[in-house]
This record gives sequence, structure tokens and C-alpha cells, in this order.
Amino acid sequence: MSDTPETAPIDAKPEPKAKAKPKPPKLEDKPFEAFMAEDFLPELTKQLDRHGVKADRLELMTADRPVVGGSCPMVLGELPGGRRFWLCFLKEDISSGKTISLAEAGSEPTLLESFLIDEKRMSLALLVSRLMQRLNGQKWLGSN
Repeated sequence: MSDTPETAPIDAKPEPKAKAKPKPPKLEDKPFEAFMAEDFLPELTKQLDRHGVKADRLELMTADRPVVGGSCPMVLGELPGGRRFWLCFLKEDISSGKTISLAEAGSEPTLLESFLIDEKRMSLALLVSRLMQRLNGQKWLGSN
């Protein structure tokens, strides 16, 4: 045993750093239909359940936009008591322009409202929370 510290040879190469794992793609980068079917609709269902609301129907479809017409991708929701909502997208892109329309039981929608028009970055959490906020504003999610 010697009292001198061991040193690396002068020509030794430093250990290569471990490569950083690539970040998984964001949910919001998925194709529109996959994002809506695999992420948005299940999360919306979960949030409605948390409020004690079991949707009679939640469906992604392409159909005529309520009130003004014109085919577009949309989520049609039917809630207990015959209440319905349509969350419409200008195109198959969650960052595209969005509108929402609502109708009480036995009536047709008469108003098309802009939805999330000032948001720069769209996310699953934002889409779901603002839709829930809008439905709650209608007093469709229980007592307020």
C-alpha cells in the first residue's frame, strides 16, 4: 500500500455521459381523433363522474354545427334530463377555433358561443376544466 493517490493516465478519455431519455410526446401532439377518443372523452367522463353526473352520450363526430350549420368535428354530449352540448372545432386540431352550444331538454340550441378564444397553448386539462366550468355555469352539474 502506498500513500500516493492513484491518478488516471494522461491520455484517458472521460466517461461518456448517459444520453438523456427523449421526452415522451405530449398528449396534445397526438392526432386529433386519437387525442379526443383516448384522452379527452375519458377525462371528461371522469370529471363528470366526480360531480355525480353520468353522461347519457359523449361522442366525437363530424356533423353540422348547431345554429349556423357547416360540417365540423365536434363532441356531442347528452346529460341526464335531456340537456345537450356541442363542443365544435374549426378543424381536426385542438388548437383550432372552438365554439360551444347548449340546449335544455326539449329545445334546440339558439346560440353559438366562442370557446377558449384567448388561449395560446391548448392542453387536455384546459379543455376539460373550461368545459366543466361552462357546464357548471349552466347549473348542469348539481347544486351551485
